[in-house]
Amino acid sequence: MESLMDLLEEARKKEGFSRVRSLRVTVGAFSCVDPGALRFCFDVVTRGSVAEGAVLDIEPVPGTGWCFGCNREIRLDGPGEGCSLCGSVRIQRTAGDDLRLEDIIVE
Repeated sequence: MESLMDLLEEARKKEGFSRVRSLRVTVGAFSCVDPGALRFCFDVVTRGSVAEGAVLDIEPVPGTGWCFGCNREIRLDGPGEGCSLCGSVRIQRTAGDDLRLEDIIVE
């Protein structure tokens, strides 16, 4: 969350806005980020900042992986999942481990 605040402060200096009204972040299925904890930390870290009172929109994003059993990219909703097409557990994760700031609405 502190890194997110650094991004917001950097953007504020560059763009000259006075307040963050809302922001949207995406949380990958394998990011090890709990949305409830993220929301709590956001409320604590934004106190007294340009983002105090801003709405935090958290969007979960499924992971993807390459299944070596059927040679296809598949959707993965969580760790330890097998391929929904062929049942193989030989899967290489290809996406879903990131936490990303997607957009900010400011005034």
